[in-house]
Amino acid sequence: MSRPAPGNRRSTKSEYIETDTGNKISRKAHIEGKPNIMLGGRTVIMAGVTMRGDLQRKQERPADGSESAAADKVSSTAITIGRGTIISTNTTIRPPMRSSRGSGPTFYPLRIGDNVFVGPGSHISALSVSSNVHVGAGCVLAPFSIVKEHCRILPGTVVPPAMVVPPGSVVAGKPGRVVGEVGEGWGQGGGGEGEEWVEGGDLRALVRKVR
Repeated sequence: MSRPAPGNRRSTKSEYIETDTGNKISRKAHIEGKPNIMLGGRTVIMAGVTMRGDLQRKQERPADGSESAAADKVSSTAITIGRGTIISTNTTIRPPMRSSRGSGPTFYPLRIGDNVFVGPGSHISALSVSSNVHVGAGCVLAPFSIVKEHCRILPGTVVPPAMVVPPGSVVAGKPGRVVGEVGEGWGQGGGGEGEEWVEGGDLRALVRKVR
């Protein structure tokens, strides 16, 4: 049998699968419960990322004990991520959970906004992270924490459970606390054709570089 000519060899697969809406998802990401995860478009999920969409909140069964198909349906999406957001390598995205006697664990939806950068090796179990937030490497956003828009979480920070980070804050420490403000003009610029990306700004320039 003759060998195929070099020009007929199959090209190497890209590391990323690109969706119709421009999302780029690494083939090396670990994603559970895909139907319960919503990506807004032009978002990047890098290698080694773990996303637990299978940990979703379900409707309660009727009090009379009757079986109902609606009772088993998911009442909300487990993880929502907005446009132009980047989840870096080896990060875990996991919906927050609260336990109660008799009913077991209850999971709550996790929402991440637009133009959010999450650094490598972070663990996100917050209730929400608003748009234009920069999370440094190795950070932990504990369950039910809330990060408002235009915030900067410095590398290695552990945001405590249920902490609400005000807009425009800089947070650092273990446990995390507000140590300053990002300042006027932070996050402005970037995202345009040929421009470099800017922390807290439009991440389109960085998204385009991911192959």
